Amino acid sequence: MAEFAEVSGMIGFGSRSSSSIFDDSSPSRVATPTKENALKSLHELVRSNSNPDIKCTEDEFLSRFLFARKMNVEESYVLLCNYFAYRKRNPELFHNLTTNDPLIKQALYDGFPGVLPNKDRKGRTILVFFCNNWEDNNYSLEVIYRSLILSLESLLTEVHNQANGFVVIVDWTDVSLRQVTSLANKTLKLMIEGLQDCFPARFKGIHFVNQPWYIDPVITLLKAFLKEKTKKKIYVHGNNMSTLHEHIPVDVLPSELGGEGLPYSPTVWAHSLTQGS
Repeated sequence: MAEFAEVSGMIGFGSRSSSSIFDDSSPSRVATPTKENALKSLHELVRSNSNPDIKCTEDEFLSRFLFARKMNVEESYVLLCNYFAYRKRNPELFHNLTTNDPLIKQALYDGFPGVLPNKDRKGRTILVFFCNNWEDNNYSLEVIYRSLILSLESLLTEVHNQANGFVVIVDWTDVSLRQVTSLANKTLKLMIEGLQDCFPARFKGIHFVNQPWYIDPVITLLKAFLKEKTKKKIYVHGNNMSTLHEHIPVDVLPSELGGEGLPYSPTVWAHSLTQGS
């Protein structure tokens, strides 16, 4: 991505040479900066570079980017620039990005995404997608992506989610071949670009369960767009729920995923989000 390379070259991507931002009295190693020091340094980077595309510099907003890049100020600034550049390049994704959009509202009430009420042992919020709830004749994959962005923006107002990140579970039970053909390559690539390089959320694991054979090409396509470190976070379980439970405990999962919780309700998160709008 040209914008990414240009920004990273400008500020010395990944450099840890600015030792003044770190709280560490030992000269032999570089420590992670405190959030306060990192915020101060990020503000200074934003001011010194004067990027006109950056539209928000409030502390709460900037902290999302710092947590997403583990308090590395330079990498956080790159992500911040990428975030606004992506929005500028893809205005159709962000126009009327609210629950007032009837298609977004419908996708949310169908559970795209759903948010489980309990977090996992590491404090990560669990997002779920039950693909058999998708009526692809009613709305496209792009609408699902827009509803996901809206949900993540809301969830990231909580520092807990900024710090601990998210786990995603995609259940392909009873997904039809027709639905799979609706997974446009262009939209998939756009989603991966946005979520991997341009959005301040930490995705700690993406789990696929109950996938039929014709999902395999989709997974192969997804991996083609992913960085190596992201590929390692993809887990394909098939019908073996026990391997899913090695990563996510059964007491936080709904019964549909072999868990001990109540049956999944797609309307809980949708209602929460629409009432908060």
